[in-house]
Amino acid sequence: MYFEKFPRIQYTNTENGKPVTVINILKRVGVRDALKENATLLEKYLIGSGETPESVAYDVYGDAELHWVILLVNDIFDRYHQWPMNVNQFQAFLGSKYDDPNGVHHYEIFQSSGNTTATINIGSDNSDYPSAALVTNFEHEEKLQDERREISILSGAFLTQFIKDYEALQAN
Repeated sequence: MYFEKFPRIQYTNTENGKPVTVINILKRVGVRDALKENATLLEKYLIGSGETPESVAYDVYGDAELHWVILLVNDIFDRYHQWPMNVNQFQAFLGSKYDDPNGVHHYEIFQSSGNTTATINIGSDNSDYPSAALVTNFEHEEKLQDERREISILSGAFLTQFIKDYEALQAN
């Protein structure tokens, strides 16, 4: 469904010089910020372990093919790096990125004014702040995964109109 409405363009094949019709994948329609901030249109959703865009779309809309709505509403264009990993993927990722997943990623201190529950990353050297909290590579990557788990879901009452509007925008 996602690519079906994309416009077709003529592309000249460099091997034989003959034009071919291809899908213009560079044309992309996004979701307006006003929609993202409208509490009546969107609901918060916490992605569970192992859930995929397809399984969320099936659970929410009853149709796994509507996974593109989930991705589009949340500005997710790379499902492999912007969607939370399952446990096995996360372990493999940690092993490929870090020699020591329990090694120091950075240190944090609490902000001293304003929101004093917020932390400030002071880098990998805590000599100026010996009481700074150590954050391991594992903890850092786990926090990033947890942030990706909270997404917005378009309310089912607006789904049909959203799809119609999307199709109309893609056609232009």
